[in-house]
Amino acid sequence: MKGIVFTEFLEMVENQHGYELVDTIIEESDLPSKGIYTAVGTYPHQEMVQLLMSLSSKTSTPVPNLLRSFGHYLFNTFLKSYPGFFESAPTGFHFLESIENHIHVEVKKLYPDAQLPNFETQRLDHNTLEMIYKSDRHMSDFALGLIEKTMEHYQETANIEVQGDPSNRSSVTFIIKKV
Repeated sequence: MKGIVFTEFLEMVENQHGYELVDTIIEESDLPSKGIYTAVGTYPHQEMVQLLMSLSSKTSTPVPNLLRSFGHYLFNTFLKSYPGFFESAPTGFHFLESIENHIHVEVKKLYPDAQLPNFETQRLDHNTLEMIYKSDRHMSDFALGLIEKTMEHYQETANIEVQGDPSNRSSVTFIIKKV
């Protein structure tokens, strides 16, 4: 997993809960990196799982809620760092449809070793987009947070239905319906 995910996650925790909690969750986790991350480095996904579990324990917040909040937080980082991706898409649906074949292609050029989730999109009708998330990392709640913030950014109101087996979050279908 790319280091930017770790650095931004720890920044979010610090902004919301203070540096002491960041230090605590790092100390309580068994991290080969010792919690020292660079934005361009690559680190085991299991380290993020450990940090999330520790944060969940300390804040009494379920991991899915933490992932969703992190999706909201990281969206703002992406918006500041990569404004061109957002400017080139006229609507939230256009942006979401561009992730797999445009944005992820560009990410792979910068970080060839990046292991990205797969997104398949299909318009079911003018106001409905089906988006299938696939990843062995089981971070569909993170993807949901990013989708929610995407629609908010484009000032489009949508209901998002999540379909899939709650015990296996490696493949989840989002039905995004504009209202």
